[in-house]
Amino acid sequence: MLKLSKISITHFKNYEFKIFSFSARVIGIYGLNGKGKTNLLDAIYYCCFTKSYFIATDNMNIGFDKDGFRLEALFHHDDSSNKIICINRGTGKKELSLNDVPYEKLSSHIGLLPSVIIAPDDIELIAGNSDLRRKYIDTILCQIDSDYLQQLMKYNKILQQRNSLLKRFAEQGNMDEVLLDIISQQMVEPGTYIFQKRKNLLKEIAPIAKDLYHRFSRNTESITMIYESRLLQNDFNEIFTQNRSKDLLLQRTNGGIHKDDLKFELNGQAFKNTASQGQRKSLLFALKLAEFSILEKYKGFPPILLLDDVFEKLDSERMEQLLAWVCNENTGQVFITDTHRTRLKDTLTHLNTDFQLVELN
Repeated sequence: MLKLSKISITHFKNYEFKIFSFSARVIGIYGLNGKGKTNLLDAIYYCCFTKSYFIATDNMNIGFDKDGFRLEALFHHDDSSNKIICINRGTGKKELSLNDVPYEKLSSHIGLLPSVIIAPDDIELIAGNSDLRRKYIDTILCQIDSDYLQQLMKYNKILQQRNSLLKRFAEQGNMDEVLLDIISQQMVEPGTYIFQKRKNLLKEIAPIAKDLYHRFSRNTESITMIYESRLLQNDFNEIFTQNRSKDLLLQRTNGGIHKDDLKFELNGQAFKNTASQGQRKSLLFALKLAEFSILEKYKGFPPILLLDDVFEKLDSERMEQLLAWVCNENTGQVFITDTHRTRLKDTLTHLNTDFQLVELN
């Protein structure tokens, strides 16, 4: 089992300096809003992914009026221990070490400590922008396939170069067709790899998510997950040819795997247009726990699960189903936050599982 036993947090968000030790498989974290429950989960997530789940700009994680932050965490997996140290000195470049040996590439760390987080704003995964659903797919694949992460980084770098080239053409008033074709061809190999991996993953994850949705919603509604990609109908060269005029006009690349999406249907209708709030929450938890199941399958052990403020977002029946799954059927370590100590303690006691309560004040 992958387990976090200790984490020290220095100048990360609202933390000056704090050390937490965890002895149980299920950890309940309670305290009033603003005391750092979400930030504690994010510190754990950061040690797994080398970035915040909630804030894209890394320097925004530095405590107010501080020069940087430091995270140190001790993870255990079977008989091995992994000490992770993450340092941001406020210079824009972060440092990461494993057992006191610095990483040459931060990307080498991804997948070593698999984890899944569920937070209140994740409901946007259902009806928000398509980049959230691509991120959902990519987060899974990057943890189980190191080549996927490298291909995704390569694709995004070339995409940025192609967009800069299109902008330059517009500014100069002419186009170098040969140069554009060279850059375009460089996107084909990584883009095709990413497309195939996404397509295969969604075939695998769809039935898992569907079964979990039926469990959480307690009904047999027809749920469909559809992978939307132009590459299902055309290859990259056809897409580039079809979009050339549009690309030049808008100064950006309008076709490729960076435009893929994941579509949900409920009884044959667009999910986001017909589903209730309860149905959306059921689908969100089904997707997240399907992510958990896929990671467990490919890594050979359950990832760490981080549940932020789920009590405020679910009715009692869905909450009972969710916690029974994550605390009893799952054998991995779970962190759950709540504002109410009594509610958290009573719920975990009712589940008859070994747990530890951590108070933030």
